[in-house]
Amino acid sequence: MLQDPLLVLVILAVLIVAGILMFGVGTFGKGGDFNRKHANRIMRWRIGAQFVAVLLILLYVFLRGAS
Repeated sequence: MLQDPLLVLVILAVLIVAGILMFGVGTFGKGGDFNRKHANRIMRWRIGAQFVAVLLILLYVFLRGAS
């Protein structure tokens, strides 16, 4: 199963999204000056990473569903 490079890429993209999400939630929960300065930037990074992850998932489903 992990021999498929596209699947590994999909898993990596999902883990990156989860990492960015956890970082954002952590900074939001802690509050303070860092959160005020960087909350929107962290959210933009998460949305961009999510977009790439969803595209990779759709590509994986399309390519693997065709065979």
